[in-house]
Formats: sequence, structure tokens, C-alpha cells
Amino acid sequence: MRIDAYEDPGAPDRRGGWRYLAWLVRRQWPRCLAGAVLASVWMVLLAATPYLMARAVDHGLEPGDLGALAGWTGAMVAVGGVNAWLGMMRHRTMTKVRMDANFRTVKVVVGHATRLGAALRGQVGTGEVVTIGVGDVQTISTSLTAVGPGVGAVVAYAAVGGLMLSVSPRLALVVLLGVPALGLLLGPLMGRLQGREAEYRERQSVLTARIGDLAGGLRVLNGLGGKGLVADAFRRDSGRLREQGYRVGAVTSWIQALGVGLPVLFLALVTWLGARQAAQGRISVGELVSVYGYVVALGWPVAFLIEMGHQLSRGVVAARRVVAFLGLEPAPDEGTRDAPAEPSVLHDPASGVRITPGRLTALVTAHPSDATGILDRLGRYTPSDATWGDIPLTEIPLTQVRARILVADPEADLFAGTLSAVIGVPDTDPRGAGNCATSHNAPAPGQQPTGADEAPQLTAAINAAAAEDIVRALPDGLKTQVAAQARDLSGGQRQRVRLARALLTDPEVLLAAEPTSALDAHTEATVADRLRAARQGRTTVLAATSPLLLDRADVVHHLVDGKVAATGTHRELLDSEPGYRALVARDAEDGEAAEEGEPAR
Repeated sequence: MRIDAYEDPGAPDRRGGWRYLAWLVRRQWPRCLAGAVLASVWMVLLAATPYLMARAVDHGLEPGDLGALAGWTGAMVAVGGVNAWLGMMRHRTMTKVRMDANFRTVKVVVGHATRLGAALRGQVGTGEVVTIGVGDVQTISTSLTAVGPGVGAVVAYAAVGGLMLSVSPRLALVVLLGVPALGLLLGPLMGRLQGREAEYRERQSVLTARIGDLAGGLRVLNGLGGKGLVADAFRRDSGRLREQGYRVGAVTSWIQALGVGLPVLFLALVTWLGARQAAQGRISVGELVSVYGYVVALGWPVAFLIEMGHQLSRGVVAARRVVAFLGLEPAPDEGTRDAPAEPSVLHDPASGVRITPGRLTALVTAHPSDATGILDRLGRYTPSDATWGDIPLTEIPLTQVRARILVADPEADLFAGTLSAVIGVPDTDPRGAGNCATSHNAPAPGQQPTGADEAPQLTAAINAAAAEDIVRALPDGLKTQVAAQARDLSGGQRQRVRLARALLTDPEVLLAAEPTSALDAHTEATVADRLRAARQGRTTVLAATSPLLLDRADVVHHLVDGKVAATGTHRELLDSEPGYRALVARDAEDGEAAEEGEPAR
């Protein structure tokens, strides 16, 4: 079996951590079965070596039969060679088992995150997702060691018990009862480890989210003088995580110490009992040698059984976190009515905003959250009474809304890849790091240009976003690799890349929040002119306070406390609305300063 990183991972069992681990085994049962068989034979042959040694002593060495001695010695060499090959194949097979479980879990988690879409951030923190992807996936895959060496350890344990039964029932009884006794001693520690591990993972996800927030807003925090406060909070949280890690480590160290020490005591007891029986003449010298060999061979199964319990305890904790994530669901889509066939009015009763189709509309407010709230309601990202035409948005299937209405999030994620992939044209190599996501929601099938027809649309989108200088400045142009979140680009460049990505989808309705806030006045004026031309005849809504954008708008809604206070053109509102004039006057002064050669932002 090969591992295909792009095949369908299948539908995971979400009923619990143990069931999820069992599903991973079922999805690759031939490989898991092969690993279990190889491990079982490998461990049983480890125990066969002492048996052959006992025959060599009793039938060759003690009676002085060199032929028999050579024969049994040759058998030991042959068994050793076969076992070396089996050990290599066992390790190779179990590596594939772990890799498959790793890739399959990653695909399941990423696929579910994609299905959740915009609902993801509202239900789970970024740190939780990162912790699952970085730590839990690896822990889950490692725990599948149980299907190979774990099963082999049980088989070898039973085989050694059977071999010792032929030597001494008393010794066999000690062996068969000793390992379960070890399990009873370690069981409570395994349960405690699960509890400590779960709490540690929870704290780790919180701290990971804080790291991301701190890194992303460091410049702003520094400017506001809040970096020290956040740093202190981070130190406190990391200190708590460290203490929790110590508690996890304490339990783990006891498990590992007992896992090493108890088997040694147990095996020493078996060896001592065997030596006494040999001294009393109850067993032969060869049988004593075999007992010692069985005891040594039994060390592997016992160690693997203890390790299996440890890994399964950690793996089920990680699997429960994955299952909890897979249990998240977006709001149910109960839409049954078709969207308007023709461009129609979008209306938000909560604010009184009415968007006329085919026009460039601007929303102006002193509180940006009011404007973004309206965009989210009109884009159906939050429950509302918004309508499209005469139809409530909630009654229209979400797929139809997403296919025609695009909300361009100013902080939309930018994944690593070539610049063309970041903007929205996938790499031709399916294994490349592409970026097909739009600003706030994925484009509908057929909207995103690909293949030979992509060049004109891509060039037009870059031109409309005034992003040609970005392409020219990069060493390989559109083929230049861009880091995750486009960290190697400036804030203004990232903003224009996001705008180009939104324009490339050419949605019927484009809703954008502050698409030019990080640009200087000259570039902003260029974007305003080109955006208006590119969206001519299409419905566009911009939440902004820049007079350079507002002057190009067909309609401007001035919002006060989240409701429409006045409507008109930019110049009409400047003349008639003192509140509007006071709100946009600072931007106007900045624009005039930039035209005179002074920096605007």
C-alpha cells in the first residue's frame, strides 16, 4: 500500500478518542495487520533463540556431539538472520502506519476547518488549531505503535509462557501472572497521566493563541505602550504552563521508572527461581540456560507493553481533542428559496442601509465595528433580518449567497506560496503550496479563473489594486515565493494583494472593509479610480472614511450609532452634515498634505 497525501481520508469516527484511533487502524488494516504479524513473529523468534540454545547445550555440548552442536548453532544463526530482516520490515511497516495516521488526521482536520469556513474563528481559538496540528497529530500517530509491537508483545508474552510451561509450570505461572500484576501497578498512573495531559494541552493551546496575538500586534502594542503589560501576562501564562508540564513530567517519569525497574525485579525473580530448580535437579543445565534466555527475551515484550500503555494514554487524549474539533459545526443552512435571478437591492433593516445594485456605495461611521457588522449581516456571516430583493438572506441557500456575494476581510489569511497563488491562481504543480482562498470566503466553482485563461483576469485584478509595483519589485515576479501571512511584504502591499485577490473572483456583490487604510494618499487615489472602473456596473460596498474613496462613491451612508443618519454623495454630505464633515475632515487634511509632498500615513 502506498501513502497518497491527496486521496480522500474518509469519514472519521467522531464518537470518542478510542473510536477515532480504531478508525485510523481500520482505514489501513492490511498494513496494520502486516505490522502486527511481523512484530509478533519477530518477538517470538527472539524467544526461539534461547530454545535453540538449550537444545545445543543439552543435545550437543553436554554429550559432546559436535554434529548436533553445529546443527543447532546453525539454526540459531539462521533464526538470527531472519529476525534481523523481520525487525527491519517491522520498523518500516510501522513507520508507514504512523505516517498514514499522521497525514490522514491532518487531512481530516484541515478539511473540517475548510468546511467550517468563517464559523471557525467564532467556535475555536487559533491556538487550539495550532496545538492540534503541531502536537496532537504527532501524538496520535505515535500511539498506533500498539497495533504492531503492542500486538506482538502480547503474542510473544503468551509464547514465552508456553515455552516456560514445558520447562516448569511454576515458572510459567510466575510469568503469566507477573505481567498483569505490573499492569495493575501502572494502571492508576496511566489514568492520572491522561488527566494531566489533557489539562496541559488545554493550557498550551491558550498560550499558543497568545503568542500569535502578541506577534501579530507587537508593533501596535509597542506604539500604545502596552507591550510590557502583554509580556507580563504572557510570562504568567507560560509559568503556569511550565508548572503543568512539570506535573505531566512527574507522572511520566514515574511510569518510565517503574516501567524499567519493575520488569527487572520481575525477571530477576524468574531467574532466581529457575536457578534454584536447576540446583535442585528439577531442570537441566540447558533448560536453565533457556529460562535465562526466555527471561531476557521477555524483556522486549514487557517493555513494549508498558510503552504501549503510555502511548495509548497520551494518544487517546490527543484523539479526544481532534474529535472535539471535528464535532464543531457551522450554523445550519435552512435556506430553500432561490436567490434573485437578477441583481437586486440588499437591505439591512437593523441599520437602515439599502444597497442599490450596480453602484459603488460607501459606509461612513466613527465606529468601524458598526460598519463591519453591517457587511457581515449583508454577507450572511451573522444572523439578521437582511434581505436580498424581497427574500430574507437566511432563506437563501448559503452556497448561492457565497457564489454571488463576497465579503473582503481586511485581515484575511495569506498562505505561503507563489505570489500568483497567494492572489488566487493555483500553482500548476498540485504539490505546490497554493493559496486559493478568497478574502473572507472561498469563490464559487467557476468564479476563479484557472489555466490558459487566467492571465488577462489576473493582470486586470493586479492593475485594479495598483499592485503592479509589487510584482515588479519581487525577484521572480508572480512566481516569487511569499511567506505565510505575506510577512515579507509591507502592510500596504499585503492590503493590495488582498484587494487583488477579491477582485480576481469578480463577484456580483463585493463588500470590503477599509481596503486602502494602509496606503499613502497617492496610491489610495489610484486604487480608488481603478476600483471604480473595474467594478463599473457591479455592486460594491466599501466601509471607509477616506475622502479619496468617498469622492468616487455613487452613494454614501453616514452612520451614527450603527444606523443611517444621512444619505447622499460625498460632497452633498460635506455641505449638509456637520458630523460627517468632522468625521472625514482629518482624512481630507491628510490627503492635502500628501499632495503637497508631506507623508500622509
